[in-house]
Amino acid sequence: MFTEKPLNVLLFCCIVMITSAVLQYLNPGVSFYDSGLIIAVLLTVFLKNDRYTQVFGALSIGLVVISFFYDHPGMTTQHVMMQHLFSAMIMMITTMAVLYVKKLYRSKESDERQVNALFEHATEGIILTNSTGKIVLINPAAARLFEYERDELLGIAIEALIPTRFHDKHVHYRQGFYKNPANRTMGHGRDLFAKTKTGREFPVEVSLSHYRQKNENFVIAFLVDITERKKSEQELLDQKKQLEQITADMRKLNTELESKVEERTLILREALQELERSQRELNEALNKEKELNEIKSRFVSMASHEFRTPLSTVLSSAALIGRYTQSDEQDKRDRHIKRIKDSVRHLNVLLEDFLSLGKLEEGRIRSECAPFNVREFQAEVVDEMKAILKEGQVIEPSFSGADEFDTDSRLLKNILINLLSNAVKFSGENTVIRLNIDNPGHCLQVAVVDQGVGISEEDQQHLFSTFFRGKNVLNIEGTGLGLHIVKRYVELLQGNIELTSKLQEGTHVTITIPQ
Repeated sequence: MFTEKPLNVLLFCCIVMITSAVLQYLNPGVSFYDSGLIIAVLLTVFLKNDRYTQVFGALSIGLVVISFFYDHPGMTTQHVMMQHLFSAMIMMITTMAVLYVKKLYRSKESDERQVNALFEHATEGIILTNSTGKIVLINPAAARLFEYERDELLGIAIEALIPTRFHDKHVHYRQGFYKNPANRTMGHGRDLFAKTKTGREFPVEVSLSHYRQKNENFVIAFLVDITERKKSEQELLDQKKQLEQITADMRKLNTELESKVEERTLILREALQELERSQRELNEALNKEKELNEIKSRFVSMASHEFRTPLSTVLSSAALIGRYTQSDEQDKRDRHIKRIKDSVRHLNVLLEDFLSLGKLEEGRIRSECAPFNVREFQAEVVDEMKAILKEGQVIEPSFSGADEFDTDSRLLKNILINLLSNAVKFSGENTVIRLNIDNPGHCLQVAVVDQGVGISEEDQQHLFSTFFRGKNVLNIEGTGLGLHIVKRYVELLQGNIELTSKLQEGTHVTITIPQ
């Protein structure tokens, strides 16, 4: 809008204003010449500086005021005043209007410069095409991107910047876009390529905008060369594949390592288990050897005492019988014969214990269950034990429950004889030994209770060991095998044995045999 030759416009404004002022002076009654002043003010719209408009506006108003004092023949003062006041107002409004238009134009010009600067200096390529797909405007960045001069691209089809293999598809896409225009980013889910003047292809990212002017659609395309980004993405993909391969290799290696560790751990565990088993076997062997040595020591000590005493008795009694030749010495002979029989019977008991222990160790004794009459069985055992009772000793039997029971009566008899023999042996004269049997049906409960010397708490934990004898009965004959054999017999019958005892009060042995 603003002229490039302001001096010519300024000179013309001055001529118009001077001419109008002279004519107004010469013909003060003609108000038409005020329009010349208005024209002078209007012409300052082509001058960029607002000062010129303000000066010419002020001069125009001043000339109107001065003309009020000219001679106006045939006009009243009131009419002259109204005419010049109206002219002054017109001058003032014209000046303000020109100033406002110049302000609007400067604002528009500033916006255009900014838009032009944005277009010209943008780093992205910008291409404007019309409704036929022809390029009507392109910025320098786009020209450099495609290696063209700007004038070379104006008026050609946009397909010239696209690889030939995509032309048909792009024409279809372009026509579809003009039918349904919308601001959007192209290339979602697919790669876009552009072509330079030399035919080199490169990947691009495209954003589209549109506007309508004079009933024609225009499309603005914003292009960015993403070659470096694609290289980076490809490098990232390659690195990702390498990382995945390394991860897979590491996972495979880790699996193999875990397998080897598990295999080595299994081998080590088996070796440790074998070592522990060997250690247990060695400990068991050592314990058995210690136990065997202890048993041997006890056996030698017991045998040297238990066998020597009855054999010495037999030898001395046999020698003394030879001296009693008179008939009146028969009672002496009988006494020695009794001593010999008792000694032989004691030796027989010792041998029976040894034989029973040997059979148990060899596994030659087995339980053979069969039904029998428990009441009759109890009476039979009590009757057999009467022969070994001390003077004044009594066995008191008691029975309750059913008469019939199913178990090995032979082993049960050996158990009772052993327990009753111990009760007789370790109880004094004139004492009572109770044999209580209860048969509720599902099991057989047998109790042997005596009033003997009893067993200390210290010795009770060793009672079922072989060749063990309590400290308080070392002077009483015995092998120390009785309770051990009894426990083994009870185990063969799937039963259990319990023993409670107090020194000088007696012993209570309870045996439970299941049906």
